Amino acid sequence: MAMTVHVDVVSAEELIFSGLAEVVVVPGEMGELGIYPRHAPLLTRIKAGSVRIKRPDVAEEELIYVSGGMLEVQPSVVTILSDTAIRGKDLDEARALEAKQTAEEAMKNRTSDIDYAQAQSELIEAVAQLRAIQQIRKSVGH
Repeated sequence: MAMTVHVDVVSAEELIFSGLAEVVVVPGEMGELGIYPRHAPLLTRIKAGSVRIKRPDVAEEELIYVSGGMLEVQPSVVTILSDTAIRGKDLDEARALEAKQTAEEAMKNRTSDIDYAQAQSELIEAVAQLRAIQQIRKSVGH
């Protein structure tokens, strides 16, 4: 049996994933982080994107969209905390495209810096969700 690390992915609403993994790939602020068993302790922020979890004895990776958050790595436990976490199979492409269009329109027609910042944040989140959907399609072979 391959070496594994326990992984928990938690959103504000629920525990999204809890189980063993051979490797976890997380969207760090400065680039992707690959976490293997016995990784050095680490605490860092993560950006919106896909968390990829390679489970033992399962060919396909588990994909989970996170809206950003925190990553804590201990030698035998990886914890990902995010305001929003959605299983890849539960992502809604139509909703993400609509959110992207709405955010782009709001950025064009801004009335204040606060509106612009909110729209920019929503755009980043929508684009990250669309990328996660594309990754899922690639892994499934569509």
